[in-house]
Amino acid sequence: MGVAPPPTRRDELSAFLRSRRARITPSDVGLPDDGSRRRTPGLRREELAVLAGVGVSWYTWLEQGREINASPQVLDAIARALRLDAAERATLYALAREELPLPDGDEEPEPYDELIALVDALHPHPAYLLGPLTRVLAINRAGEAVLGGFDHLPPENRSMLYRWFIDYAPGERPRSWESTGRSIVARFRAEHARHAGEPEYEDLIARLRLHSPEFTAWWDAHDVADRQRGTKTIEHPTLGTLHFCHAQTIPTGAPDLRLTVYAPADEATRVTLAAL
Repeated sequence: MGVAPPPTRRDELSAFLRSRRARITPSDVGLPDDGSRRRTPGLRREELAVLAGVGVSWYTWLEQGREINASPQVLDAIARALRLDAAERATLYALAREELPLPDGDEEPEPYDELIALVDALHPHPAYLLGPLTRVLAINRAGEAVLGGFDHLPPENRSMLYRWFIDYAPGERPRSWESTGRSIVARFRAEHARHAGEPEYEDLIARLRLHSPEFTAWWDAHDVADRQRGTKTIEHPTLGTLHFCHAQTIPTGAPDLRLTVYAPADEATRVTLAAL
């Protein structure tokens, strides 16, 4: 039995558009519901095309992954009709517009020494720097103490995706495993849109699918997030209950890097971190 080829950029675009269309009901956009039974949830293609102001056949071809060009104005109209947020709109552009500049795999990687030094300097605030494929480029001492280290993994497996979906045994998963895992997958979706079809990315996805049904389900949901911020409570086995504000940023000129920093949200957490 042959192995199916990895999805192309057009395949990913098709699946993404279908998933976003399926989550919108006629009542969501002020369309009458004629009461007829729908074969799939959400809007029909012709309804979406009307909302976006494009031809039904043209939109059908786009969703089917055919080789057609879409102008920025048309992509914006589709994004509005699908109610895409900023991260989803960026994903639509990355998947639909082949001419968008993509990272060149033959170029020399940018030096990350300054960012790695910044991660270290943020101690005692936990911080880490992720590279392409969620590889852990740096994590400071506080980050290792609070979030766990990666030194037990071989260098090729030191990534957030590998740690979360392959390395963690079910009985060892932290309380926030599911919510954090969904967030990791949604952010990787945004990154993958710029690299769909590249062997290194497709090989990792195939490996994660093989090991983790949760990854498979969340990946197939096509949810997208570009960055995150918020609050988090960590129940640490030795440090106790820790409360944080956290934020993830994208360094200028490095769209595949993510710098994440945790700051104490209360005095008790600040005191605990200061003692690390």
